[in-house]
Amino acid sequence: MAQWAQMKQLIPYLPTQALNELYPNSFPMDVRCYLANWIEEQRWEDFDLEKVEQEPQALSLLDQITSYLLSLAQQNPNVVERMRLQHISRSMSMMRSQPLKLVLTVRDVLRKERDLLSRTSAQIPPHFPPSPAQDPISVGPSTRDVDLLVLKVLEIQNCRQQIHQLQEELNWERQNYESIQGTLQQASTNGMDTGISEVTKLQNNIKQHEYNGQVIAKKRVQLLQDAVSSLESCQSRLISRIKAWRWEQHQATIGHPFDDNLSPMQTWCEQLLGVNGKLRQEVMLAGEPIPELQDRLGLLLQTLIQSSLVVDKQPPQVIKTQSKFSTTVRYLLGEKVAPGKPVLLKAQIITEAQARNLGQLGSVPSENVGELINNTAILEHNTSSKSTCATFRNMSIKKIKRADRKGSESVTEEKFALYFTTEISITGCDIPYRIQMISVPVVVIVHGSQDNNALATIIWDCAFSEPDRIPFVVPERVPWKQMCMTLNSKFMSEVGTQRCLDNYNQHFLAQKIFDKPDIAGDYSNMLVSWAQFSKEVLPGRPFTFWQWFDGVIELTKKHLKSYWSDGLIFGFIGKQHLHLILKDRPNGTFLLRFSDSEIGGITIAYVAPSENGGQKIQNIQPSTKRDLEIRSLGDRIRDIDFITHVYPDLPKNDVFRKYYTGCDPSPWEPVENKPCKSLQ
Repeated sequence: MAQWAQMKQLIPYLPTQALNELYPNSFPMDVRCYLANWIEEQRWEDFDLEKVEQEPQALSLLDQITSYLLSLAQQNPNVVERMRLQHISRSMSMMRSQPLKLVLTVRDVLRKERDLLSRTSAQIPPHFPPSPAQDPISVGPSTRDVDLLVLKVLEIQNCRQQIHQLQEELNWERQNYESIQGTLQQASTNGMDTGISEVTKLQNNIKQHEYNGQVIAKKRVQLLQDAVSSLESCQSRLISRIKAWRWEQHQATIGHPFDDNLSPMQTWCEQLLGVNGKLRQEVMLAGEPIPELQDRLGLLLQTLIQSSLVVDKQPPQVIKTQSKFSTTVRYLLGEKVAPGKPVLLKAQIITEAQARNLGQLGSVPSENVGELINNTAILEHNTSSKSTCATFRNMSIKKIKRADRKGSESVTEEKFALYFTTEISITGCDIPYRIQMISVPVVVIVHGSQDNNALATIIWDCAFSEPDRIPFVVPERVPWKQMCMTLNSKFMSEVGTQRCLDNYNQHFLAQKIFDKPDIAGDYSNMLVSWAQFSKEVLPGRPFTFWQWFDGVIELTKKHLKSYWSDGLIFGFIGKQHLHLILKDRPNGTFLLRFSDSEIGGITIAYVAPSENGGQKIQNIQPSTKRDLEIRSLGDRIRDIDFITHVYPDLPKNDVFRKYYTGCDPSPWEPVENKPCKSLQ
């Protein structure tokens, strides 16, 4: 199914019309997906519409398609999908009068796919760096994978039934043989020589039944081994997908895209648990014990049960002591929890060192480093959403025990996590299982003034940690191009805009953090340290790079979002570059730039006449959040008569009219309001 695997990557980028043309109603994409492996194994190229003698072979293929679809429909727990599969099967059955037409349609679809793949390569847009979710192993098992597993189980059950039927027939043949033997002995005594051929026939039948039973029993064992291997493969992909989901959830803090829907993974967990139960039953019903398969299935069961606990809604990653917060833990096998005693989850706060030991040793943290209020919750099932969750409401950290700090480390660099544990019993399992999960890293603060520095710790952790790291290890230095992508995605997500930081903005940010004011230079591979990002104050300023950048985000989010999205704010630009682009512009030309001298300010740089008859570049006192709460940026621009045109040459009253209080919006279109291109 290599061809379909490639097509799945390409399909999201194809327009709807192209997909409709590629997969006609007579051979819908659903069939291509569900039966991908089988379809690619058949010899469709051998068929020709003119060869009428091929109709029986074509009809056989059509019957197999409809049969497979019906089998998949019967095993599908999703009612909507089941009905759709049944409908497709019925529709395709109507092609029985023209089977050759159908097989040629399939042949043509496969040809078109190959042609598309040869001309197009599906590339993931480079806006964000690759994540584990883009690795094929972490996309999780498909519905088709699980359906094939179910079909394997059905085949194993069918073999067991065949063996049982053969055994009954064998018992009957043996009984007849013994009966006829007695009759023959009596006939021999009387000198009669009849029935020899019937005895020989019975003997042959008995031997054939014994042989057939051995063949089917051997086949059944092989099928069991294959099914367990397939289950291991499916479950491995499922657990990789759950890990990838957690990683994407972690990355969402810095603005990366994240789909929080857990329903597909819950369905896969439930289906694989069901398959595991059926296979364990089939192994038990085998003629002889198969310890190896029993052990493998037992380990798979334990791993699945213990891997199905996820933190659905993470706690805030910066938590102030004595402040209330909430978090939700979800169990993906909730519908399979044995009825009876309620399942109680307990939360405790753990240090980075305890999280590290937990990951390596699986031990339970013994030392209590913080006092959590309202740290227990009952696992409850919601029938409407079909989810089973424990919601910790009104939690708070009453007090926290700090670790010994090294050198210049501050309390805002210390990372903790919430640790959730419970014991759970699953229907059909003999023993209860202890399950556990930790949250993303959190920083605990005692005062609001620590919030900004604590957030810097979280940003660095989210942006630059590795998916399978030892908790909570991060690099001390990262390439500027990685830092730049992080700043861009954080800015866009926090402001809520599609307009990105352009190359001019990125270049100035690099100059700022590296203290290199020269206009020329490529900073992509220069390394930025954690200290440069968040600990060292900028030259000549009383604040760090992150404090300054975060101030710009807050100002833009609260007061300048529309101006930024409409392309009216130039943004981050150094004074050298500013003079370079404004020096030949007429007097009154201006642009809006973020202040680099104070936190959270926007200033107007404009061309003014100099005393000697020439020109000079002037900067108006920056407007801060407090200033803009009193009077908006648009009204402030209207008030200043000596600024007339927005760089490069747009009349300010045309451009800013919609932002003037009491004025009708103008028909002016934004100069820049389109999705961000990839960062270089």
